[in-house]
Amino acid sequence: MNWVEGIGYLGTALTVASSAMGTMIPLRIVALCASCAVITYGFLIGSVPLMLTEAIQIPFNAWRLYEMVRLVRETERAASGDLSLDWLKPFGTLRRFRAGEVLFLKGDEAKEMYLIESGRFRIAEHGLDIRPGQIVGELGMLSPGNRRTGSLACVEAGTAPCLSYSEVKQLYYQNPEFGFYFLKLTSERLFQSAAEAAETARPAAAAGSDVL
Repeated sequence: MNWVEGIGYLGTALTVASSAMGTMIPLRIVALCASCAVITYGFLIGSVPLMLTEAIQIPFNAWRLYEMVRLVRETERAASGDLSLDWLKPFGTLRRFRAGEVLFLKGDEAKEMYLIESGRFRIAEHGLDIRPGQIVGELGMLSPGNRRTGSLACVEAGTAPCLSYSEVKQLYYQNPEFGFYFLKLTSERLFQSAAEAAETARPAAAAGSDVL
């Protein structure tokens, strides 16, 4: 075996290795390396179709690698910073809601979550108003049996990108690092919401004791 064939075998080995990987970022990196090796081999043996096939794949793999790296970085920044979830918008489907419309009821099967973009929504059981920039419905993914822990209704007409749990799970399985930061972010938002609810309830309790 000469060195030209060695390059060809290297490209084949990298291609097989990328197909066997389960996480997206290493997969894309190895796939790009495989394409470079195969293009080099195709050039040395004068095979234009071989070079063309791999050259077409490079932009797709490079773009998907960029998207996943950006997703992980933005999730990490959100988890350690302002808790913003705007980076999820490209993965959701924008929906419009009318005032008085009920999105889901407590106990319903949960399959999706919403990132509020405009309008005002309310969880009646907890007396919580959900406003633009907040996420709602994510706890159903973590609750036993994937059931809703409260009812959500639209108070003021607005819009909200809808992100299915299957999409979130796909992102998680493609990149466990994303899953770690997403769970960290969700937990922090849960504690934040609990603290806000406690602050809201404290003045009402104090007012009730004054009346008594």
